[in-house]
Amino acid sequence: MSSYDHVPPEYRPISMWGYFGYTILFCIPVLGLILALVWSFGAGNVNLRNFARSQFCILILIGIFCGICLGLGVLGGS
Repeated sequence: MSSYDHVPPEYRPISMWGYFGYTILFCIPVLGLILALVWSFGAGNVNLRNFARSQFCILILIGIFCGICLGLGVLGGS
């Protein structure tokens, strides 16, 4: 019996291995973006939703950074 059995499913914490697995899933290019969007706006576990939102924000920041670098020609090779 787990110590979180009395907690409703939408508020149950995610285990360390859960965070590890979700992080690996979010690193897969297209699938990670789709999963981040689905879980960010989904009505499931609150902890998973917040983690997906943080990963989605990181993806947005990486996209902005890459866009700025390409705009300045740093990654363009010219």
